Amino acid sequence: MFATLSVLIPFIGTVAGSAMVFLMKNSLDGKTEKLLLGFASGVMLAASVWSLLIPSIDMSVNMGTCKWIPAAFGFLAGIFFLTGLDKIVPHLRLDNDKPEGLKFRIKKSTMLALAVTFHNIPEGMAVGVAVAGAFTGNTGITMAAAFTLASGVAIQNFPEGAIISMPLKNEGMPKLKAFIYGAMSGIVEPICAVITIALTGLIIPALPYLLAFAAGAMVYVVVEELIPAAQSEDSFNLGTIGVAFGFVAMMILDINFG
Repeated sequence: MFATLSVLIPFIGTVAGSAMVFLMKNSLDGKTEKLLLGFASGVMLAASVWSLLIPSIDMSVNMGTCKWIPAAFGFLAGIFFLTGLDKIVPHLRLDNDKPEGLKFRIKKSTMLALAVTFHNIPEGMAVGVAVAGAFTGNTGITMAAAFTLASGVAIQNFPEGAIISMPLKNEGMPKLKAFIYGAMSGIVEPICAVITIALTGLIIPALPYLLAFAAGAMVYVVVEELIPAAQSEDSFNLGTIGVAFGFVAMMILDINFG
């Protein structure tokens, strides 16, 4: 049951955030949006360290390999993999109206949804690797740790769902359609999680590399997309405050329940 919940709960977080189109009249104000994006960034950074990189290092030691090699190579591979996707997938950054990736004639709303879908790929992989590690046993990863990671991802998915659906509604899109756009941006997470679980079961020795790969991919999203979008011109930078609280919140969750 915990495995199923771990796979589904990040998607539930996106759906809940997208449902704000039915509860709120206006989009999130700029300060609130930057605070929430900062919080999401902090959650992902802490999850990358406590839920992915540290288990990768511990697992390498238990397998008798050099403890830093899987973490280092996997992390860099995740960074470069997302860099490549960033150049290919057409999308709009959260802080920019200039399209990136290959040039296609796609609606702005679709490109914004693709951007968040693109962000969700490493999160789904991260949850999938953690669940696979818990299934495998003798990896140092418990199902509680996998569920904690999934819960942290769900928390940071909530503002992302709202950030997609609310502007679409305010641009004239019907509420239900805006909700569907926002919710479906998160469907890639359970899909990627299930695929990763299936593949990891076939190549158990690769688990330390896959954990670090997911960490690198998540850090790429934070540094390339979320933190720039969370930056503020105000002297009191709410985005930075959000990062601090998000990091600490995820760290506490992982230490207590992971």
